[in-house]
Amino acid sequence: MITIKKHVDLLFADIPVTEESLFMKEEILHGLEDKVDVLMAHGKSEEDAINKAIVELGDLTDLRMELAEYRVKPPKSYLAWTHFQFSIVGAALIIGLLLFINIYYTPHVLWVVFPAFGIVWWPLAMYFRCLRVQGEVMN
Repeated sequence: MITIKKHVDLLFADIPVTEESLFMKEEILHGLEDKVDVLMAHGKSEEDAINKAIVELGDLTDLRMELAEYRVKPPKSYLAWTHFQFSIVGAALIIGLLLFINIYYTPHVLWVVFPAFGIVWWPLAMYFRCLRVQGEVMN
């Protein structure tokens, strides 16, 4: 029966651990053990019964895909705030690069202010998107 447990563990190796997946894993394990007991009662050796039960179980691709959908997904509001933080860092890096170019090549003309106003719209738009998504989550 250790062979059956190892096979079921291998089938569920890349499926996230949830209540649903643990329940299905136990059900399949008990079903296979019962099938092996029935086959052994009909005169098969333990090894033949285990192999036949595993072969009859099949691939379980559909079940694995269904259980993979139960992965924990971060909430939309969390993702929105992460995108907002990324936009702040990205805008700061771009403005910093432009400031460096401005100071290095044309120190007498401060032209970096004009593209900076345009770049600041990116985090501003992401901030309002965060507020909208958070409002949708609250409702």
